[in-house]
Amino acid sequence: MDSDTAMHLLAETLLTAAKVSAPVLLATLVIGVAISVLQVVTQIQEMTLTFIPKLIAVVVVFLMMGAWMMAIVVEFSKRLFGLVAGM
Repeated sequence: MDSDTAMHLLAETLLTAAKVSAPVLLATLVIGVAISVLQVVTQIQEMTLTFIPKLIAVVVVFLMMGAWMMAIVVEFSKRLFGLVAGM
């Protein structure tokens, strides 16, 4: 394996990881900001208040997007193993 192939695989791996993790990260970001604004408005300063809504958001995102995430990971793995087998 030459350095160009390794760099291409590294870039593709990072892109795949970003695509798979983006829905979960965006959902928790939105929920976290919304709960933080609610805490500021109501002056409730409880640090654990954001935990349950974020956990629920992560579960909902995994239920809605889990098949898509798995399809992307499986497709990437097939291409990667095919490339390794062809060496």
